[in-house]
Amino acid sequence: MHVIAVVNLKGGCGKTTVSTQLAARFARLGHRPLLVDLDKQKSATQWVSRRPADLPTIDILSQDADELEIPRGHAFVVMDVPAGLKKRLLEDVIRLADAIIVPVLPGAFDEGATARFLTTLEGFKPVRKGRRPVAVVGNRVRRGTAGERRLDVFLAGLSFPALAKLSDSQLYVSAADNGVTLFDQPVGRVRKALDEWKPLLTWVDEGLA
Repeated sequence: MHVIAVVNLKGGCGKTTVSTQLAARFARLGHRPLLVDLDKQKSATQWVSRRPADLPTIDILSQDADELEIPRGHAFVVMDVPAGLKKRLLEDVIRLADAIIVPVLPGAFDEGATARFLTTLEGFKPVRKGRRPVAVVGNRVRRGTAGERRLDVFLAGLSFPALAKLSDSQLYVSAADNGVTLFDQPVGRVRKALDEWKPLLTWVDEGLA
């Protein structure tokens, strides 16, 4: 069983978007992934309920973060981890995860909060010793803007690899409304957006091989 945790203590950075995209990508590859929804808002759970029946199946497990337990039986598990998690619960997430993905939005508030969170992550022994690889993903990036340039500077200064910048696109909004993802749509329609995922997906595949 391979477990990916999508986590940032800063809210509103797109953790559910990244989580659902990853789960759908595993499903598209022929697996039956488990999406673990730890957020009280249950956005991932609602998304799965909207997913068309003719698409590859994604199993959903809704839990409270303080009751975290992942059942066996799935080759790939994606955890959608809520903001503001207590240190003890964050430690549980890190213990169970094989890899950690941290989304961050452009902007001083999000970048500052994410920098503090990454410092917190480095305080956990499995991360500090390199046993829990961490990747950072820029999310909802408006290309060619001052915000993107600022984000580039922030990402370049991190001790963890920044592997992708995902554009701010209505493709994600319309997909979420319909219970689908980029990976469920004709490639020609979403090719540019899919290309932005390639470095992160390569990192995921190589890390979980």
